[in-house]
Amino acid sequence: MPPFIIPPLVKWTLVALGGAAMVHWVVREVKRANEELERAKVRARVTDRERRPYLRLDPATGEYRPQ
Repeated sequence: MPPFIIPPLVKWTLVALGGAAMVHWVVREVKRANEELERAKVRARVTDRERRPYLRLDPATGEYRPQ
């Protein structure tokens, strides 16, 4: 059986298509990860605000103290 010979142009075309597919996949995954991180940041900000104590001015000392 003769060896299977692929012309160089076909090889480079396949490499280019594979590279483009990989770049497309990486970009999609990075966008997905960034969206997930952004949602987590928003949840953390809301949770942090709920737990943050309010500060009131203490008239005796003039300092702000937690409520």
